[in-house]
Amino acid sequence: MNADKIKELVSQMTLEEKASLCSGADFWHTKEIKRLGIPSVMVSDGPHGLRKQDQKADHLGVNDSIKAVCFPAGCATAASFNRDLIKEMGETLGNECQAEKVSVILGPAVNIKRSPLCGRNFEYYSEDPLVATEMAGSLIEGIQNKNIGTSIKHFLANNQETRRMSSSSDIDERTLREIYLAAFEGAVCRQKPWTVMCSYNKINGTYAAENKTYLTDVLRKEWGFDGFVMSDWGAVNDRVRDLEAGLNLEMPSSGGINDKLITEAVRSGRLDEQILDRSCEEMLNIIYRAVENQDENAVFDLEKDHEKARKIAEETIVLLKNEDILPLKPGCKIAFIGKYAKKPRYQGGGSSHINSFKVTSALEAAGSLPGLVYAQGYDDDRDEVLPALEEEAVRAAGSSDVAVIFAGLPDAFESEGFDRSHMRMPDCQNQLIEKIAAVQPNTVVVLHNGSPVEMPWISKVKGVIEAYLSGQAVGAAVTDILFGRVNPSAKLPETFPLKLEDNPSYLTYPGEGDRTVYTEGVYVGYRYYDKKKMDVLFPFGHGLSYTSFSYSDLTVDKEELDDTDTLKVSVKVTNTGKLEGKEIIQLYVGASSGKIQRPVKELRDFAKISLKPGETKEVTFTLGRRAFAYWNTTLKNWHVLTDDYDIMIGASSRDIRCQKSVRVNSTVQIPVIYTLDTTFGDVMENEKAAAAIHKFMEGSELFAAPEEKGESDVAAEAISAEMQEAMMRYMPLRGMISFSGGAMTLDKLEELILEWNRDNINR
Repeated sequence: MNADKIKELVSQMTLEEKASLCSGADFWHTKEIKRLGIPSVMVSDGPHGLRKQDQKADHLGVNDSIKAVCFPAGCATAASFNRDLIKEMGETLGNECQAEKVSVILGPAVNIKRSPLCGRNFEYYSEDPLVATEMAGSLIEGIQNKNIGTSIKHFLANNQETRRMSSSSDIDERTLREIYLAAFEGAVCRQKPWTVMCSYNKINGTYAAENKTYLTDVLRKEWGFDGFVMSDWGAVNDRVRDLEAGLNLEMPSSGGINDKLITEAVRSGRLDEQILDRSCEEMLNIIYRAVENQDENAVFDLEKDHEKARKIAEETIVLLKNEDILPLKPGCKIAFIGKYAKKPRYQGGGSSHINSFKVTSALEAAGSLPGLVYAQGYDDDRDEVLPALEEEAVRAAGSSDVAVIFAGLPDAFESEGFDRSHMRMPDCQNQLIEKIAAVQPNTVVVLHNGSPVEMPWISKVKGVIEAYLSGQAVGAAVTDILFGRVNPSAKLPETFPLKLEDNPSYLTYPGEGDRTVYTEGVYVGYRYYDKKKMDVLFPFGHGLSYTSFSYSDLTVDKEELDDTDTLKVSVKVTNTGKLEGKEIIQLYVGASSGKIQRPVKELRDFAKISLKPGETKEVTFTLGRRAFAYWNTTLKNWHVLTDDYDIMIGASSRDIRCQKSVRVNSTVQIPVIYTLDTTFGDVMENEKAAAAIHKFMEGSELFAAPEEKGESDVAAEAISAEMQEAMMRYMPLRGMISFSGGAMTLDKLEELILEWNRDNINR
């Protein structure tokens, strides 16, 4: 339905009908208006599977949903760094939604992994906003290719579960722009999700649901979002204020209570009815887009989609460590140890929990492999050593050639609704790994977890595989990698610190009472660890392969450019091993001068390519202005500082293979207003002002060398040239009056400042 027809339809609606359209009919449906033929549509939880519930719904996974397919969670899909793969996953989900008459799937979730403790990290993509927005954009594109809407979430700065419905995320403007908004920006601007879900929390004291700055000024006016904004379930606080801010749809239904508040506000004059009309138009645009594009022939093929889940999982599993142990050699006697070998943990708890129609475990996938034995080793319903299980596992490991331990985090350790209190695995599992490694030198650990864990046993095992929460086919995918049928190609979309205390948010997470201050600013994840030159367990972007890759011939198409130009960067990558494999090439940019406080390097693009043994491919990236920019709070815009920038190509954030420097010139002048408190050093950047300052310095005894003033050697030793230079650079202009011996008056200085400011404005 076109815009004119929608406007006409809204004009025919009563005030009560308009208000009713702004809240759900129940837990999962929008309201219909039978009189005008306006249909109801269904939304459903996602984003890594279809969690479709009927009327008896709870949002936290307690009640059953339909049998469906659980794909790898966000923590895992991000590790693939494969845009095309995630787009394909989205198309599969979109088809499932069409088959089940679901119009909007609630996802993807792109919130930044500020701390490893966040209970929903398993749903989120990365500590890096580029990875988050690129993976989200690919999923959105795939789903919406099937004419099913997405709801990118949770907007904005929703990075903890503790007090999530009342806590305020207090973040400075630059950090919001460069990290937390950037995770949404690319996907919203390019892939245009049909809906956006606002979060529960406050941003700098104002609830997300009533925050006009972000819901309207940024989201709609700046980014061009043209869908509707829905609340997270129960996020509405003040329905009228929320509507004014840009929140269209309240979910779930309030039973008409908030609808009545809207009508009363219009009748009393508190709410302009045009705001309500616009909200209805935005809602109907999406409702009719869904209804008019329903695919009546779509079929949800569970078995086919299970195989797709397996294919995707194969590219989400990260080989973290391999000391010539993997892939496992044919004919060796292998012990599979750990409950997760038989019953894998493959998804998180809460609103994204899928009712999987089947689950493939590693033990099942390995089948009747000769020489394979299994021992449970532990239980995960409580963190307690069970001696009989542990002893059985140690015996099995000791009598085998290789022990593969399947371990990780149980549901009780990470789920929606609560945050982790530490970064450890269960003590009983850590002890089991230590004991098995003591009797079996050939030990491999396979981890099932949605967020980083500490690994006190890392030096005692030969191999570590991070399986993340890779969906219902995870067992088959892990087994394929263990036995070399698949070459691992995933890399970490987050840093694994050595210990929780190393994390940049450690001192302020999850905050005090209802306030969380993001004191680390832009230094999230690798941005912090690299700046601090801090050792980590595994760096951002790390992941091994069964083959090897070399990088060469880094070229740039220009060595100097303006910030309005683009830069083409090319590098050649060669498979120097004996197996076909995929490599993820990462491009980082770092400013050289340090004039602005910035990370050492920031990921600006990435590519994943497949190479046969001996094959070389050239990878080309195109960098625009944003690749070199930071958010300037004076300009209220992205700004490129004239500087030298390092272009770095790496296999991880800590494995930079080649590097070149380019000069980027700014075409934007930052307005400067001088005052009596402006320092000499800042004024010296203005040529005309610098000339006046130099003239003053020449006539001032303060800046004369001690020997010029006839002072003693003791004075000369006390006052160095460096000391004088620093004193001058950081002295406010008002100091000219004190040290001029009467040559500079307040009136004269203010006249100079006025002249310099006039020059700045006219430049």
